[in-house]
Amino acid sequence: MSSRTLTLIGVSLVMGLGAAWMADSWLSARLNASPDDHLRSVVVATVEIPFGQMVEAHQVTTVRMPMDTIPNDAFDSTEKAVGKIATFDILSGDIVRGARLSEHLGGSTLASLIAPDKRAISVRVDDVVGVGGFLLPGNRVDVLATKTTGAGSNSATSRTILENLRVLAVDQTAGTDKTQPVVVRAVTLEMSVAEAEALVTAQTEGKLQLALRNPLNLEKKADVIAPVAPVAPAIAMAAVEAPKRVMQRSNGESGGGITVIRGAEANVVKIR
Repeated sequence: MSSRTLTLIGVSLVMGLGAAWMADSWLSARLNASPDDHLRSVVVATVEIPFGQMVEAHQVTTVRMPMDTIPNDAFDSTEKAVGKIATFDILSGDIVRGARLSEHLGGSTLASLIAPDKRAISVRVDDVVGVGGFLLPGNRVDVLATKTTGAGSNSATSRTILENLRVLAVDQTAGTDKTQPVVVRAVTLEMSVAEAEALVTAQTEGKLQLALRNPLNLEKKADVIAPVAPVAPAIAMAAVEAPKRVMQRSNGESGGGITVIRGAEANVVKIR
């Protein structure tokens, strides 16, 4: 065997050993490496989770996604999402976020849907007040109040007292799986304490009507809730009323006298 042949064999062995060492190093690095720092586990919905429904284990799973595409309030394990209440409709494949879920601390699931600073008030409705049965949980409505101020048929006045209220439930249902109009008997609305007081007052004074809003319309008037009428000053009230005479006996250096008050004017009449 010539020296040239031996040289080629030696070079081949060295190259083969080098390739084997590189392959072994690459495999070891892949097997022993920690998960990719650019990926993270995130919980997604496997089926549609309707508004007001409790999240169950078979409805969610985890997938790996790039970190820059994951919201800050996303869950990284299914255990953190299971048992919570969906406050919005969650579609299949959506990332399950904390902003769309609420804690279920007992009682009805409806209580978990109410914001901490809000209240739930039910309004009795019919096919007219309930917007022809097209109201569903999650819709937004305005409340109009009609009040009769006299005996005639033309003495009724109507005004919008509340705006952009969220519908929490219709009758005893908080789901949104219905698409056909259904006549219900009551609608539960979410509102602040001041709005609840205005609604209850309007219910006792006249009739209510709900107006369905476009969900993209977020405009809201600042003077919807009627402010409390200010108390008129005492002098102004005295000027409006019939003049009243109030006599007071006063003692002065020059003798007694009577103070006569007519409306806002006061005169002293001396007594000899």
